[in-house]
Amino acid sequence: MICIIDVDDRVCEEIDPAVHWHLTSFAPDNFTLMHSIPDKSRDNQFSAPISVARVQRLFENPLRCESSQFLRREISGRMFERLSLIKIHPEHVLDAGCGEGDDLMALAQAFPAADLLGIDISPNMLQTACDRGVQSYSLMRRLLSRWKLHAFQRSPIALTCAEFSELPLAAASTNLLWSNLALHWHPQPHKVIREWARVMRVDGLLMFSAFGPDTFLQLKEAYSSLNIRPPVLPFVDLHDYGDMLVEAGFADPVMDMEKLNITYSSVDKLLSDVSAFGGNPLLERPDGLTGRHRWNALRSELEQQKGSDEQISLTVEVIYGHAFLPRPKKTRAGESIIEFKDRKI
Repeated sequence: MICIIDVDDRVCEEIDPAVHWHLTSFAPDNFTLMHSIPDKSRDNQFSAPISVARVQRLFENPLRCESSQFLRREISGRMFERLSLIKIHPEHVLDAGCGEGDDLMALAQAFPAADLLGIDISPNMLQTACDRGVQSYSLMRRLLSRWKLHAFQRSPIALTCAEFSELPLAAASTNLLWSNLALHWHPQPHKVIREWARVMRVDGLLMFSAFGPDTFLQLKEAYSSLNIRPPVLPFVDLHDYGDMLVEAGFADPVMDMEKLNITYSSVDKLLSDVSAFGGNPLLERPDGLTGRHRWNALRSELEQQKGSDEQISLTVEVIYGHAFLPRPKKTRAGESIIEFKDRKI
């Protein structure tokens, strides 16, 4: 059961209903079912031991993640630079893992005539996205009113709470699927990419970013020196993502990678940002808190990594990928599709 709630009733008299945000949420029973651990009989070749339920809890407090938004915004800007080189005019745009909705606002500006949908697993993130959308539009309207101009009337930007490996969308319903630093949080990225291919229209574009294997390298080294398994995700390699795209039916995926070094003068700030980037959703993580002795030992190891300038670096490997979905050559049953075109005489 899906229910639609107009979350901007308090300002309905101030803004046009054609531009307000909707919040769509799944009933609790359905939402719980989507958090079940995938069946082991499925193809788990690219799976990571991630608890989707933990992921939801880690992102349930938007303020906790606020200090890490500088990285998400930086990666988003680099994704938009890549997108600007591709000439597309999508009618339906999906932001998978939209978080607080900042990318949705940018996508709305880039494609003002498109219908936009944001999907995220965290209801609180979606509520923040909704609030920001209303505030942004209200500010824009006030500014335009000073110049006696009218705001552009666009379709509502919809927000839906769902896991993006089981999208509540019909097949072939999206022209552009955008996902910024979200794919690595799912235990079965190959399943997610197959689902993304399902909802893509022919010639639709997928554009995503994700953390790569060398992300948080210094933190991994510090834990390893203490003979402690690093509580860091086993991030998927660039080439594996490329293989997943091809297997899902995407054509000629373009993959590239870059490593960013974030410098800190404080070890505590580094650890705080790592937590704000998402934390540890691994299934085998201990339920108890890290002991004071172990925590101090970790801080000491990181302090030793500081250079002569008293700065410590944190490596973030970012993987970028984009690909178009071509017209299928075979049916799901493996039968070849042959097109016959009328001959002009």
